[in-house]
Amino acid sequence: MPFAVYVLALAVFAMGMSEFMLSGLVPDIAVELGVSIPASGSLISAFAVGMVVGAPVVAVLSLRWPRRAALLAFLVTFLVMHVVGAITDSFTVLLATRVVAALANAGFLAVGIAAAAGMVGANAKGRATAVLVGGVTIACVAGVPAGAYLGELWGWRSAFWAVAVLSAPPFVAILRSVPGAAPDRNAPSALHELRAMRSPRLIVVLVLGALVNGATFCSFAYLAPVVTEVAGLPSGWVPLALLLFGLGSFAGVTLGGRYADTNPTALLGLGGIGLLIGWLVFATTAGDPVAAFVCTVVQGTLSFAVGSTLISQALYAASGAPTLAGGFATAALNVGAAAGPALGGAAIGAGAGFRSPLLVSAALVAAALLVGGIALLSARTRSGVSTG
Repeated sequence: MPFAVYVLALAVFAMGMSEFMLSGLVPDIAVELGVSIPASGSLISAFAVGMVVGAPVVAVLSLRWPRRAALLAFLVTFLVMHVVGAITDSFTVLLATRVVAALANAGFLAVGIAAAAGMVGANAKGRATAVLVGGVTIACVAGVPAGAYLGELWGWRSAFWAVAVLSAPPFVAILRSVPGAAPDRNAPSALHELRAMRSPRLIVVLVLGALVNGATFCSFAYLAPVVTEVAGLPSGWVPLALLLFGLGSFAGVTLGGRYADTNPTALLGLGGIGLLIGWLVFATTAGDPVAAFVCTVVQGTLSFAVGSTLISQALYAASGAPTLAGGFATAALNVGAAAGPALGGAAIGAGAGFRSPLLVSAALVAAALLVGGIALLSARTRSGVSTG
């Protein structure tokens, strides 16, 4: 695996820290900037919306840029937005920095996925994607506690400064290690890539990505009350649960990178069935602390093994649209990341209890299996007709 791919993963880690850390900083931001906690919480929503909208849009706008120049531009924008966020006393300005930072993050991911896939062999896109997603998984488990710890120690602004500092080494490394060739004049145009995005297989993969990631973050968002209210453990056990989920997710990305290029259908099929069974078992046994922790590791592993494989399959399904495929895959995953917690919260708000997000996750995976099964059957039927 080229060193430059790991450099991109380091930048993705810094960006992921920014996305996840905010959930532990909302109360302090609300107090210092004189806004309500729901208003402060909108900073998280603003980032999610920026990721969903920005991934395909910014990917189109940067299509003709040299990839190294695009990556550096996005990374510098991201860094500057965190410096501005760290020094502003205006909530409106802070909100604007979150939107712009999300756009830069989305653009970096879209171009980064395409760049990583382009630096490896034609049959190694899954491994390259797994390395990049590995940066997200580490940020997922480190972002919330790190942000909360820095906020407690030196105030919420210190977390923004930390992300800015973390973004600096990847800038130097990208400048030195990512190829800086001019854009290929024979590369597909934006219109060509958009046409390639109409592939039925790609559309199915994107829908599956949104459903599976929705299931993942539906339960991850409410893992703390599952541990404290359902398993009956003190709040001090929550960091352990988050750590176990993070370790599982890293193991899942590693597993996905190993098999996504050689046997993706089996991984997605068996992994999807395992996910469905796992969420149901988790919902049933969540009252037992040992079972809850075991399920946390298993579900983290399966969720990210399937999720990272789906990203690589988007690249394979849209080989004629490498940049936009990465952009739309990023958008699809963030649709799931935003919708999943909303659905889980709705279930809790309806009085279904803190186990209900686990059941919602199971329903989302069941929907993904149904969509995937119908698509596979349809493809086999078309193949039979064409050869008959």
